[in-house]
Amino acid sequence: MSAARYAVFGQPIAHSQSPRIQAAFGRAEGIEIDYRAIEASPQEFAAALEAFAAGGGVGANVTLPHKEAAFALCATTTSRAQRAGAVNTLLRKGTRWHGDNTDGIGLVRDLTGRHGLDLRGRRVLLLGAGGAARGVAPALLDAGILELVVANRTPERADALVDAMSEPGRAISAYWEALREQGDFELIINATSAGRSDGAAFSLPLSLVNSLTTAVDLNYGEAAIPFLAWARAAGCRNYFDGLGMLVEQAAESFQQWHGVRPGTDEVYAGLRERAATLVTAD
Repeated sequence: MSAARYAVFGQPIAHSQSPRIQAAFGRAEGIEIDYRAIEASPQEFAAALEAFAAGGGVGANVTLPHKEAAFALCATTTSRAQRAGAVNTLLRKGTRWHGDNTDGIGLVRDLTGRHGLDLRGRRVLLLGAGGAARGVAPALLDAGILELVVANRTPERADALVDAMSEPGRAISAYWEALREQGDFELIINATSAGRSDGAAFSLPLSLVNSLTTAVDLNYGEAAIPFLAWARAAGCRNYFDGLGMLVEQAAESFQQWHGVRPGTDEVYAGLRERAATLVTAD
């Protein structure tokens, strides 16, 4: 009997560590897993997902740029997916998809558990308003932050995200060009795909940083380099990429598919070691 089929959908997807992570979880829990990376353009995504289901696919992760499209394709969704308006975890129920969003809980678990940050009472700047930003915003508010300021180069997208949070006065939008007027923040999160596209230097006002500021890029690997370089130069106290969040949200997905939540520390350490080895080899 062959293993149930799982996959991650995105574009680009060749860089994805999700197959490696899910395979490691499966080995640790003694569960045989067939998990693959499937590249699909926005125009191809719906058909590719249906073909995957027709071929025996029972669960999937969804990454850029398909999270909002995945939400629209689900027959049922969790409350946190509804608040986000975006889905990153799919589970086949009968002939339809059920959707969840594990990005936010993945980020909060990484920041509070792995890195020991206390998010309560913190001012947070969220850069971007796409599927990734929508996934983490509700969980940040639920974690007790004081204020969430959302900035996006298309202001209407930031306004829409803030409206969806239904937290007037606590979640607000800001013009990207006027960020220096927003004061400073204890947490700055990059949820844009800027580093993926051109690798150009990331530029933000230094006035956004105070003595406690932690900077987090939801990207990982090369895509996170420009923002993390800015964070280092700006004097941020801490700066992390999104690898820990990736592992934590993957564990949440694994639990939904297989009924057990795997340990994450060993998998995270292995990915960090591998990344360092690749850098050294370059």
